[in-house]
Amino acid sequence: NDAASCMTVLHGKPLGFLALGTHFGKVFLLDIQGNVTQKYEISSVKINQISLDDSGEHVGICSEDGKVQVFGLYTREGFHENFDCPIKVVALHPQFSKSNNKQFVTGGNKLLLYERNWLNRWKMSTLHEGEGTITNIKWRANLIAWANNVGVKIYDISSKQRITNVLRDNTTLRPDMYPCSLCWKDNAILIIGWGSSVKICVVKERDPTEMRDLPSRYVEIVSAFETEFFISGLAPLADQLVTLYYVQENSDHMEEEFRARPRLDIIQPLPESCEEISSDALTVRNFQENECRDYKLEHSEGESLFYIISPKDIVVAKERDQDDHVDWLLEKKKYEVGQKIGMAYINHLVEKGDYDTAARKCQKVLGKNMDLWENEVYRFKTIGQLKAISQYLPRGDLRLRPAIYEMILHEFLKTDYEGFATLIREWPGELYNNMTIVQAVTDHLKNDPTNSILLTTLAELYTYDQRYDRALEIYLRLRHKDVYQLIHKHNLFSSIDDKIVLLMDFDKEKAVDMLLDNEDKISKCLCWSFSQYLHKLFKRDHHKGQKYHERQISLYAEYDRPNLLPFLRDSTHCPLEKALEICQQRHFVEETVFLLSRMGNCRRALQMIMEELGDVDKAIEFAKEQDDAELWEDLISYSIDKPPFITGLLNNIGTHVDPILLIHRIKEGMEIPNLRDSLVKILQDYNLQILLREGCKKILVADSLSLLQKMNRTQMRGVRVDEENICESCHVTILPSDTAQPFSVVVFHCRHMFHKECLPSSGTIPGGQYCNICSAKRRGPGSGILEMKK
Repeated sequence: NDAASCMTVLHGKPLGFLALGTHFGKVFLLDIQGNVTQKYEISSVKINQISLDDSGEHVGICSEDGKVQVFGLYTREGFHENFDCPIKVVALHPQFSKSNNKQFVTGGNKLLLYERNWLNRWKMSTLHEGEGTITNIKWRANLIAWANNVGVKIYDISSKQRITNVLRDNTTLRPDMYPCSLCWKDNAILIIGWGSSVKICVVKERDPTEMRDLPSRYVEIVSAFETEFFISGLAPLADQLVTLYYVQENSDHMEEEFRARPRLDIIQPLPESCEEISSDALTVRNFQENECRDYKLEHSEGESLFYIISPKDIVVAKERDQDDHVDWLLEKKKYEVGQKIGMAYINHLVEKGDYDTAARKCQKVLGKNMDLWENEVYRFKTIGQLKAISQYLPRGDLRLRPAIYEMILHEFLKTDYEGFATLIREWPGELYNNMTIVQAVTDHLKNDPTNSILLTTLAELYTYDQRYDRALEIYLRLRHKDVYQLIHKHNLFSSIDDKIVLLMDFDKEKAVDMLLDNEDKISKCLCWSFSQYLHKLFKRDHHKGQKYHERQISLYAEYDRPNLLPFLRDSTHCPLEKALEICQQRHFVEETVFLLSRMGNCRRALQMIMEELGDVDKAIEFAKEQDDAELWEDLISYSIDKPPFITGLLNNIGTHVDPILLIHRIKEGMEIPNLRDSLVKILQDYNLQILLREGCKKILVADSLSLLQKMNRTQMRGVRVDEENICESCHVTILPSDTAQPFSVVVFHCRHMFHKECLPSSGTIPGGQYCNICSAKRRGPGSGILEMKK
């Protein structure tokens, strides 16, 4: 349901990507195959422009509702602002990520430059205004080119001077319907396409003797010509131009014009005309409904890749080469001609020394002709380039003779052990005689018996030959991680009883995973070893081995109960229901009490402590930990007829529950051991609480007074106002040029400053004057202006 509105390309990088904006306010990051890797919800309306710096680490985005965002793709920190008018374009400094002042420009009714000052705040300055809406900006090195309703201008950021003004030719075309296309070929050549007009401009250095008051640079138009159609985009291709045309043609049956398919042409610019080199009409969806402004052309420098953007399609174009010619012949079933040309091309590549490309072309040219394949392999052997063709040999249903593959393997075995190992992993074992290669590797190991690459490859060859015991022996000798996969895949558990320590020594986690997953296949004598290993792992780091915690509960319960309760206390990953079930089955009271309290069933836990353990001190400690009035009530009710329990409660209850509640319920005549000492302790605890409360009150009063004095000092501080400060309403310097004349300035605590006459009168606003900017941000975009109009 959405449509593309703009796109930019990160070029010149091994991992380039595309940034695509849509009419519904979304920005998608795509890889060069068009797969979406990231999505940003920026706005609810059209994204007008996306700009990337050369590193691809920062992005600038502007939208039709006035939102401008500049942020790092990996940090999301940066500039976020809402303007009261649509922002059509944004352009980052090419070295934005590396520069200290982080410059970028925006274009709406004005061309505004933003940069960070030494206080890390954004400073704004106006570079140009008064000539209508700015529709395009391109920033290259120190030069900023932009287009407005009048023409194209270039600003030199290093000298802070505007150096040219290239006027628009056809002023009858609406600039919003037929926007200007700008493209820098390099740091000095700017290509301008507008309507049906193309101009190529060169920025040159002025002779120092001619400078006077003129800028140090000037612009010379070296080529200017008209085209047959309207230009939607331009890009350089060597000394030629790639042009994307919006085409309107006359109908054969009707007088009015209709919208035809867009065209991608290559033209050779001349001083006053151009020569057409090639032309392609593009079929994109809904081209009958598209306008000139709906198409855009982006290019990837150094790769000759061109991206045609339409609302519903993105088309990638690249230069044709000899491969395309051969493909076309084969597609048209002109196999003989195609193969003849293809062989000639392969011969040319071999003579030129481009062996890898020649070998790659063999796949396409030789196809299923096994005789030609074998001839080419022997030719590559003659010139010593068997390695180049090895990765392109047929290895599916169509295969060469085994001797061919063995010849290549022997070649690699002589000169490149790593390449040999790669071929053994990639090639199916059926391509060659396995025992022949095993013997060859064994012969090489006689001269280098500790070579890990050869040993690993030999183990793989034994695996292909189903000699798993020999492979396992080599893997264990090398401490190779694939030993676990080999054991599991071929069920070699009966062979590892005496090797478990070695397995756990070089990869404990994999060893434990394998043995726990296959517990039914291993001997019981290893279970105690597992329990001790997992216990040490847990002590070292409670989060390591968290996936084994459920299994550890059973191991502790079976082999090491003293460590079960500490484990349950410290583990945050064990399943409580499973643990409770195991502890109840084995009648582990202390562990069951802990699990019940952790699961929220504190009353049942307290009941078990009192009835099954009969431990008043533990019951009181448990009630203290939970700090629940209902638990204290249950404990008192259970203890009221048991004098030893009452003594324990009297000694410990004073700081948690009102002792009177317990004393009133003691039956008259009941003999309570050490009653006098208990009552004295209750009184002492009460006195201690009174002293603590009084001390806390004094500290609180002193802190409150100190903070009040600090706030008062802060609010009485002055705010510096100088000639760099501007009025946030009219954007004019806050101080007048003649400070001798009377003037009034309003400065808020948020450090925003206004001329008094720029603020609404306090009598018309409830609550007096306030900062329009901060209030508008709290209420949403444009609300401050609406409030002022009211």
